[in-house]
Amino acid sequence: MIKVNMDLLNIAYEKYKLKNGLEVILHHSPSLPLVSVNIWYRVGSANEKKGKTGIAHLFEHMMFQGSKNVPKELHFRYIQEAGGTLNGSTSFDRTNYFEKVPSNFLELALWLESDRMGFLLPALTQEKLTNQIGVVSNERLERYDNQPYGLAWEILSSNLYPDGHPYSWPTIGFMDDIKSYTLDDVSSFFKKYYSPSNAALVIAGDFQKEKIKDLVAKYFEDIPSQNSSSGESESSLNIINNKFEKNILIERDENVQLERIYLAWHSDKIYGQHDNSFDVLSDILTGSKSSRLTKHLVYDTEMAQDVSAYQFSGKYAGHYMIIATAKPGTKLNKLKEEILNEIENIGKNGVSEKELVKSKNLIKSSFIYSMQNLDVLADQLNHYNFYLNEPNSFNYDLKRYEEVTNESVKNLISSFLTRPFVELQIKPVNKK
Repeated sequence: MIKVNMDLLNIAYEKYKLKNGLEVILHHSPSLPLVSVNIWYRVGSANEKKGKTGIAHLFEHMMFQGSKNVPKELHFRYIQEAGGTLNGSTSFDRTNYFEKVPSNFLELALWLESDRMGFLLPALTQEKLTNQIGVVSNERLERYDNQPYGLAWEILSSNLYPDGHPYSWPTIGFMDDIKSYTLDDVSSFFKKYYSPSNAALVIAGDFQKEKIKDLVAKYFEDIPSQNSSSGESESSLNIINNKFEKNILIERDENVQLERIYLAWHSDKIYGQHDNSFDVLSDILTGSKSSRLTKHLVYDTEMAQDVSAYQFSGKYAGHYMIIATAKPGTKLNKLKEEILNEIENIGKNGVSEKELVKSKNLIKSSFIYSMQNLDVLADQLNHYNFYLNEPNSFNYDLKRYEEVTNESVKNLISSFLTRPFVELQIKPVNKK
């Protein structure tokens, strides 16, 4: 097994809070003349309501449309002309914005982020909103409605989670909801969630330690906090019991070339007791050419074009999915039978020590390799701060995988994968 030098993952940082509630996390690393600025707002699609979905993702787009002192399109231009990169992302649980720039352009990145945190609304116009509603609507059409198998996640989520659960709709939202938003809607959303007290700012890389706090205070400290929903309780998000009594089968005919089957079970929340074991199980089943399901279904029997397994875990719930695309002539029910037989086999007989060591080593090495990217490191500090309230949780995170055993893998199967599941079968149009 790979021996990890834990000192390499003991990331030094300083965390403090401004008077307006903004959390600041500093990680000084002068090895390269680069610095990453990474902001997490504690709002995602889970904070939406049925009939008002997609606004968290739409607002991510609006944040790049200019603010009081930054005209439309110039946020991108300023960073790119400085030789930097930038983007944003929205998940169920949070919204993230980030820039990576040469160290001498750090102040530019801080100014841009502070201007849209504090002064977005004065630049908000109906023209900008209409434009971005069109952009997001087209994104939904391209990535979901008109994409082969593109609605699978949405269908599975709406059946896995009961009506009204914050994970029961897609992050991008439903088309009718996206098109319905008004200036009042997005203004209210900004005032409720885009407050310094509902955000965490990570600055990682090569910066002047003696000046960095003054720079942060200069650009962020005078931004007033709104009546933010920081720390919104689970009860306010309508977290409903996820369990259902029997298997759910959904069959769909779509404009696809090959049949595909999805099996989805309720699993564990992020950093829950079984979350790590699900990751290891995924690798043992489909992580490489020699993994169990990949070897059997794709190479030995040639029943499947591909097969994958993964654990999704969020703040409020988790689910485990196995997806297989059938080769022509293979029945989806036969694929399902083979998949469930292997799960039952592992539940009874467990996995080998060799499989455990291989999977743990792959997870560790992939994780350590990814941390060489400054953007990823900064985002991971924010990730740990959000979910664990401890930015330096790298060693804790990896140690969870060392603790996975044959018995813990067997236990998660008996605890979760013997329960009712959602099955989605997608077949080419007019093919039964």
